Amino acid sequence: MARPITAGVDGTEESRAALDWAAREAVRRGLPLRVLHAWRYAEALATADRDTQHRWVQEGVAEAVRAVAERHPELTVNVDVVEGGAAHSLARVAAEAEMLVLGSRGHGPVVGFLLGSVGQQVIAEAAGPVVLVRAGDRPTAEAAGRDVVVGQHGGPEDSAAALRFAFEAAAARRATVRAVRAWTLPPVFAYSPGSLKLLDDAGGLEPYEKRMLAEALQPWRERFPDVPVAQHIEMGSAGQVLLSVVGRAQLMVVGRRAHRTAVGARIGSVAHGVLHHADCPVAVVPHD
Repeated sequence: MARPITAGVDGTEESRAALDWAAREAVRRGLPLRVLHAWRYAEALATADRDTQHRWVQEGVAEAVRAVAERHPELTVNVDVVEGGAAHSLARVAAEAEMLVLGSRGHGPVVGFLLGSVGQQVIAEAAGPVVLVRAGDRPTAEAAGRDVVVGQHGGPEDSAAALRFAFEAAAARRATVRAVRAWTLPPVFAYSPGSLKLLDDAGGLEPYEKRMLAEALQPWRERFPDVPVAQHIEMGSAGQVLLSVVGRAQLMVVGRRAHRTAVGARIGSVAHGVLHHADCPVAVVPHD
């Protein structure tokens, strides 16, 4: 059974943008769309009991879904209205979905308040890919002609999940994958006879980085032979290099480590920076 693309909705402008994006993605991939709304009974509304509030929520979600269904009559849409905390409910369904799509409030003057606490918690804890869509996101011919940009680091296994997501997204869009690998000069104490030999064999640091990126891309080129690929290698921090090419992206894909630390689950600095500053949808893909 095909796993759905799930959109979390809450009636805000950003969640409507996420729902529209999720619906278009579901149509591209021939997948069903699942719409989830998590709510809590508000005792402060003394004039409305639990059943009444539940009915209001269902009516609001039904109105948003009705608009999407009218635009995409071929799309299979399922709606779930669940009672409980939004972050927990969304993180739970992410494991059952091809991807979870959420809204983001967009650019603002205070860095750290653009994504929202629920979005940050869901991204940090979700077992599957989470896509963030900004309020006001609309499909345009210009955006459709841009690349699917993906960050690659380490060896082939380190970015396999993000590369797979990027190639699948590009194949669905008939777009180019632009694979980005950032590199920096290692500190002197990081050099060893073994590492120096690897660099000598590759002809230097930059050729070595190019070779590593090519090796990581090779299995995905073979699996998706019709997807064009562009390679971008640049010296600098990963977040800065990714954001330097965001103008070419209709979708940006970054990875994050799935394991929890002593202080709990974290998004990671690269994903965090891209989420706050990219002006296109961003997919965060967990990996081991």
